[in-house]
Amino acid sequence: MKRAISDKEALPIVVKVDWIDGLRFVASDDKGHSIVVDAPKEYGGEVSGFGPMQLLLAAFGGCTGIDITETMRKQRQKLEDLEIIVSGRRVSEPPRVYDRVHVEYRVKGRNLKDKAVQRAIELSQEKYCSVAATLKTKADVSYDYEIQQT
Repeated sequence: MKRAISDKEALPIVVKVDWIDGLRFVASDDKGHSIVVDAPKEYGGEVSGFGPMQLLLAAFGGCTGIDITETMRKQRQKLEDLEIIVSGRRVSEPPRVYDRVHVEYRVKGRNLKDKAVQRAIELSQEKYCSVAATLKTKADVSYDYEIQQT
C-alpha cells in the first residue's frame, strides 16, 4: 500500500470529517459548527445532507455574499436583502469538475445605485472571493443581477 508522506506542517484551517454510516459524514470545525454531507441515491447515499459538490456552490454563494454585503456597507448603500442563486454544470468524466457556474444575484434595498451594486459584484468576482478564484481555474463563471428598490 502506498502512503502520501507529508511534512506535518500545521496548517491554519482544520475541518474534521467523521463517517456516520453508509455514505453519510458530518464535517465540523473547531468552533462547533457542523454540516451533514451525503451522496445522492444513485450513488448509494440517502440524500440526508449536502453533496460535496453542492457544498462547493454553497461556499461560493456564501463567499460572494459576504464580500457584497461588506462592500455595499462601505459604499453606504441601504441593502435590505440579498439572495444568491448559484448553479453549475459538471463534466461527465471523473473527477466530474464544474465546467460552468452561473451566479444570479437578487439585490433588494432602498435607493440602491446600479453602479454600486455592479461594483460590489465585480470586486467579489474578480478580487476578493477565494472560492470564485478556485472555481475559475476549471470553470467558466458568469453572473447577472437584478435590483429591487423598496
